[in-house]
Amino acid sequence: MASDKRSEKLKRLTAVQRHMEKMAEVELADTTRARSEVTQAMDNVLEAMTSMEPVHQMFSKHYSDRYGRLVVKDRQLTGAQQLQENKVLREKTKADRLEEKMLGARDLEDREADDNAIYDLLEIISVTSTPASSKVGNS
Repeated sequence: MASDKRSEKLKRLTAVQRHMEKMAEVELADTTRARSEVTQAMDNVLEAMTSMEPVHQMFSKHYSDRYGRLVVKDRQLTGAQQLQENKVLREKTKADRLEEKMLGARDLEDREADDNAIYDLLEIISVTSTPASSKVGNS
């Protein structure tokens, strides 16, 4: 059917792929935000560890443990962020390729429609001119 043209199918696939790309970007943004929060917490703990106030000095062991956990979490988030950056790139590349294929398919369909219109026009011309010429020749 005309409604199930290849370009239409590719257009729907491209839309789905763009949605997947956006989802990957949202995941990356969440990880980046979480990493920023961890970095801020690390800065706060480091500031408390280096403080000369007696209250902070009493909790230096606690701060040290907390800082160690934050470093581990930052490393995990860094790894996750790198994986998600790669995923965003892959999803974008897939969507771009699908879009290129869709545009190519649309061009082919347009070209085929133009060719068919020309063939139809030639057929109409030949049908309408054939009886007139045969009448002229038979007289």
